[in-house]
Amino acid sequence: MTVHLEVAEGVGTLRLDRPPMNALDVATQDRLKELAEDITRRDDVRAVVIHGGEKVFAAGADIKEMQVMDHAAMIARSRALQDSFTAVARIPKPVVAAVTGYALGGGCELALCADFRIAGENAKLGQPEILLGLIPGAGGTQRLSRLIGPSKAKDLIFTGRQVKADEALALGLVDRVVPAAEVYEQAHAWAARLAKGPAIALRAAKEAIDTGLETDIETGLAVERNWFAGLFATEDRERGMRSFVEEGPGKAKFL
Repeated sequence: MTVHLEVAEGVGTLRLDRPPMNALDVATQDRLKELAEDITRRDDVRAVVIHGGEKVFAAGADIKEMQVMDHAAMIARSRALQDSFTAVARIPKPVVAAVTGYALGGGCELALCADFRIAGENAKLGQPEILLGLIPGAGGTQRLSRLIGPSKAKDLIFTGRQVKADEALALGLVDRVVPAAEVYEQAHAWAARLAKGPAIALRAAKEAIDTGLETDIETGLAVERNWFAGLFATEDRERGMRSFVEEGPGKAKFL
């Protein structure tokens, strides 16, 4: 398998394993979708880390595989390509990308599917599809522009240039830059902290934010309102408020 799922103490690590560059071929795309859907269903996975290893996150699609595909073949494949990444983006749990080395093309698009991105000082990110006479096809034109704004996204997509970790941080493409050797450790710590949080409330927060970004504010406010009221029916809300009243803020332990 080119992608593995390892679960420990509530944290699931989606580990890309297709040496040397973790190129995202069709089999890897399909495996990502399969595991993302598995994670969505599993109660023992409460937060997720996406990791490509110490040297590279994912250098992009498998160009040799795509080169032999004609228009008809890509029409048949392009929806499945997007669906595999969307399955990751829609995991209803906190997801952090641990980015080392190259995250280009599909690799950058995969990182965009996470809620938070921690990059190593050696990271290089970009959407170089334009250099092949293409555009990003796994969500890059949509998720990148929503994350960093349309003008900055157009700069990266129109030029196909790669950005180093410090520029990616300044653009808002990544959220934290750390020494490369510490990327996975810090990403896992972020996920482990949230894995101890109230699972339903975290799901509600993620859905409200993501839905709001995709629609008008009135619809987003309705989603927020419905989730907010609905959480009053949960044990986590009872536990959290009781702990606040009896022990003070930040001491609640959630199941």
